[in-house]
Amino acid sequence: MKNVAPTKTNLIRIRDELKFARMGHDLLDQKRNILVLELLNLVDQAVEYESKVDAALAKAYVGLEDSVLAMGKIKVGALASAIDVKATIALKQRRVMGVALPVVQTSFEDHGPYYSPMDTSAAIDGAVAAFRDALGLLGRLAELKVSIVRLAREVRKTIRKVNALEKIAIPELDESLHYIQNRIEESERDMFVLMKMVKDRLSKPDPEVSLE
Repeated sequence: MKNVAPTKTNLIRIRDELKFARMGHDLLDQKRNILVLELLNLVDQAVEYESKVDAALAKAYVGLEDSVLAMGKIKVGALASAIDVKATIALKQRRVMGVALPVVQTSFEDHGPYYSPMDTSAAIDGAVAAFRDALGLLGRLAELKVSIVRLAREVRKTIRKVNALEKIAIPELDESLHYIQNRIEESERDMFVLMKMVKDRLSKPDPEVSLE
């Protein structure tokens, strides 16, 4: 940016721009750190909930298989059609450093008992409960995974902005500031020398002027 005119007006302007750029860099750097911490926290939770979902589904399918072995596939199918559990999923939002993250709330409306306990295996009750638990966990897992994607995208954007300020904008402004300062100081030195020469010249008597 050495094509900037070395004037005091530009010096003040670029000094303000440099101050603003450094402040913006600090704020973006703080934002990046907060987002990364939140992202790592959500990744840890997602790993935990994936394990919980796998365990719940495994338990549910084991219960379903045990029910089929105990009562037969046809009866289990008939009992399954009698199950009346309604799931409701409500979506809300929360914000982390301006990033909108989903909040998934899963609720169940249960109208049991679904069937007579006579001639039914207890395994099917366990399977129903496990599937219901898995559905609730899947809602939370979906919330975490969407949040991770959005936070990761925002972290990448913030890192690009921080790098642009740190490696391009701030160095260019700093270089322009030093360039203008040096040119102004050089001009002031030249002016000082010129004024001194003029003063010295004026202080000397003119040899062509005769004294009476």
